[in-house]
Amino acid sequence: MSLLVVGLSHRSAPVSVLERASLSVDAQLKLVQDTVAAEPAAEAAVLATCNRIELYADVDKFHAGVAELSTLLAQHSGVGLEELTPHLYVHYEDRAVHHLFSVACGLDSMVVGEGQILGQIKDSLARAQDLHTAGRLLNDLFQQALRVGKRAHHETGIDRAGQSLVTFGLEQLSAGADVQQWARGKKALVIGAGSMSSLAAATLARAGVTEIVVANRTFERAERLAQILSEGDDTDVLARAVPMDSVPGELTRADVAVSCTGATGLVLTADAVAATVEARTGEPAAGVAGGPADEAGATGVRDGRPSAETPLPGAGTAADGGENCPLDLSSVSSVPSGFSVMGDAAVAGLDAATLEQHGAWAAGGTAVERTREPGRPGPEADAELITALAATATRSGRIPERRRPEPVAEVPRPQPVLFLLDLAMPRDVDAAVHRLAGVRLVDIESLADASADAPMAADVDMVRRIVADEVAAFGAAQRAAHITPTVVALRSMAAEVVAGEIARLEGRLPGLDDKHRAEITQTVKRVVDKLLHAPTVRVKQLAAEPGGAGYADALRTLFDLDQETVASVSRAGNSTEKNRGPA
Repeated sequence: MSLLVVGLSHRSAPVSVLERASLSVDAQLKLVQDTVAAEPAAEAAVLATCNRIELYADVDKFHAGVAELSTLLAQHSGVGLEELTPHLYVHYEDRAVHHLFSVACGLDSMVVGEGQILGQIKDSLARAQDLHTAGRLLNDLFQQALRVGKRAHHETGIDRAGQSLVTFGLEQLSAGADVQQWARGKKALVIGAGSMSSLAAATLARAGVTEIVVANRTFERAERLAQILSEGDDTDVLARAVPMDSVPGELTRADVAVSCTGATGLVLTADAVAATVEARTGEPAAGVAGGPADEAGATGVRDGRPSAETPLPGAGTAADGGENCPLDLSSVSSVPSGFSVMGDAAVAGLDAATLEQHGAWAAGGTAVERTREPGRPGPEADAELITALAATATRSGRIPERRRPEPVAEVPRPQPVLFLLDLAMPRDVDAAVHRLAGVRLVDIESLADASADAPMAADVDMVRRIVADEVAAFGAAQRAAHITPTVVALRSMAAEVVAGEIARLEGRLPGLDDKHRAEITQTVKRVVDKLLHAPTVRVKQLAAEPGGAGYADALRTLFDLDQETVASVSRAGNSTEKNRGPA
């Protein structure tokens, strides 16, 4: 059997795909159960966080395992396999171990060095154990990952390199200002009472907010979190719980709101946030251009390209008042090539003379009035150039425009009166809120963009060395453990031989007293143990080396061990491992 992981994360997929592929807790449990029910997998566990979804399995066939795990991920996430596949990554054997250890140390996190992932790994293992889908391999793997992560945080300064998503998110909300000063005196609303929301509430309390309101669908959990915050020794924050239907009213009182729920739909719509801002300022929360979620809308730009609906300078026609334009450009809009008709761009199928007329008009004159500058090539050269441009347009549908676009004046955004931090996946807050004046929204997507430029600490190299050493040690331990059932079966066979010979001796010497019988028995056992000691110790050492798995087969062949006996020892070990709790 071999370790295989198939997954996607913020490093391999855009946030929009991660958001759609996110799994609820129930979906995670069903995915694990369906994985072990599939033919290639014997063990399975899911690690699902706000920026990764990974399926770990012990499989007996690599290609069949990859196909099955990928298909199951697509089925349970609701994202089609063809769409999901380009964003999936696959790690096998030692690479899979290296990946999980790196994840546990925070090296693969959106915020390098964050420690929340350790709790998420622990929860993942606990769920697999509850479902009895974690056997010896996954128990050993996840528990060792937890130990490696703790070692990295204890022995290095990786904590200085990163922080939790909550802390990083608050730093982005404060726009570079000191979080303690920025938060002091503010009122906070925390939506959700899970681990991330609880961390956010505790972080805000330590930062100095005066009041925290906790809203959750299960009111008892909100009350429990509020009580913990109120009774904390290191803060004097006023905390209270409210039901979820009180969120709109509480939002009008809050200065900062953090949302991290398991909801499948939006918790805060753009209309609700706009109404909140209007209630606080007395003015409508008009949309502004340039937000992260800005689409074509008022700016007329989508993905860096002018939208077809937006009129371009100099692109008027005779029909819409374009002065002296020699072309009827309205007829061009239906051309399937979809390229611009402004400036030096060309339209496939137009003759060179017409192109020259349009180019002259777009430059500010007319074809008749155009005067040639001294030293400029003659009409023949222009005709050749325009013919070449038309040929290029015919082949590719577009030629690059050389005209430098007019600079667009940026409209300054007003100072925000409401700060929103959305840590949920899928998102709790409508992305359209980015465009509302008076609101600053930080979500997983904007955190991913910000973290891409975050500096790496020197301690990261130390953590990488720790991970490499631990991967080698884990691999050696697993290879050695692979031969253990064979060694146990060998010793069991030897014990049976000793017992049989002692029984035969008693038949031949019926008058042998108990003292002498015990001495003879111990002597025979010591002889057998000494004969087996060196070979079994050495074979474990050899098996721990790369490629050492064949020694188990050699041992079974040399001593004619029963394969079923070896398998029963292995099954007994797996049964014991499944009942172990997380470290």
